[in-house]
Amino acid sequence: MIAYLKGTVTQIQKTPPNKITLTLETNQIGYEIQIPPRLAEQIRTKTEQIQIFTHQQIREDQHILYGFASAAERDLFRQLISVSGIGPQSALGLLDTLGLETLVQAIVTGNIKALTKAPGVGNKTAERLSLELKTKLGESRKGAGLSVPVVLENSLQEDLEMTLLALGYTNTEVLRVLEALNQEPDLKQAGIEEWIRRAIAWLSRP
Repeated sequence: MIAYLKGTVTQIQKTPPNKITLTLETNQIGYEIQIPPRLAEQIRTKTEQIQIFTHQQIREDQHILYGFASAAERDLFRQLISVSGIGPQSALGLLDTLGLETLVQAIVTGNIKALTKAPGVGNKTAERLSLELKTKLGESRKGAGLSVPVVLENSLQEDLEMTLLALGYTNTEVLRVLEALNQEPDLKQAGIEEWIRRAIAWLSRP
């Protein structure tokens, strides 16, 4: 399994219906990687050196590489395609339409309206997606062995921890941000969305 590739972008090509293929040259080998449109927009030039995190799908008739800007995006993509009714194109559409942060938050909080903004995702699919993935993210949270003080109502804190872990933050970072935000009295009555927004802002400080 190829975890990631580092190389030079030689071509970005759009093919119907809305697929974007990146050709990445690594050690004189050109890899074709399907990427979300959002990532294509982030690549400034076609000759820059970049790192792409990959998921390889092997079929009888072809091998396909899907590429992402971060390991967290790649890992969420894998979780998405594990849900019945969500194929690779739907998963890319969800990531591209909502972005990693908004998508994780929508899954954890059960925001069906946000999930259905992605092409091809109806209400039933969105409900199943939120239910199944929240369960899996909860299992990942337990497996992470977090030992943090309870600073929120239990269910809200679990949602916050699941969100941050799915975004790629470490146990140590989650512990630090919970302790820091617990000192902010204006958050005591805030909802989970504000806690998530404030936590990410705190963790993103230079």
